[in-house]
Amino acid sequence: MVERRDVIGGGLAAGLSAWLGTASGEAAQRDSAGSASDAATARAVDALRHLLEGRHESPDVDQIRAQQKAFLKSNQKFPDLIDIGIDVWERLHDWHIKTGQSLVVLRTVDGHYAIAFPGSTLVLQPQQAGGYVSWGYDIR
Repeated sequence: MVERRDVIGGGLAAGLSAWLGTASGEAAQRDSAGSASDAATARAVDALRHLLEGRHESPDVDQIRAQQKAFLKSNQKFPDLIDIGIDVWERLHDWHIKTGQSLVVLRTVDGHYAIAFPGSTLVLQPQQAGGYVSWGYDIR
């Protein structure tokens, strides 16, 4: 199934490439050498490619996924909960917004804030260090 943000992002990329193609064509007609406009177009396309490729990169997400994988190997399922510190919480909040992921903020029974993350729920533990990411665990 194709996500709406992928269609919009694909349309944006297609529109930018068409615009850059037209702009470079007009610049090449004005500029007999054309090498300067081709280099500018190549830089713009490279910048767009780096932007699209790097939009899902986050060391916090990688660290959480590593904990999920370790738990999955030993328990044959993802952990129900993973505790995180406030700095990780804020970066994950920003990551959800930046990547267009749905952001679901919850309150646990004991009053902690939690973010629904694919496969697990991330529980804010403000008393821990800012960059804290715990081992995954289940509700029991």
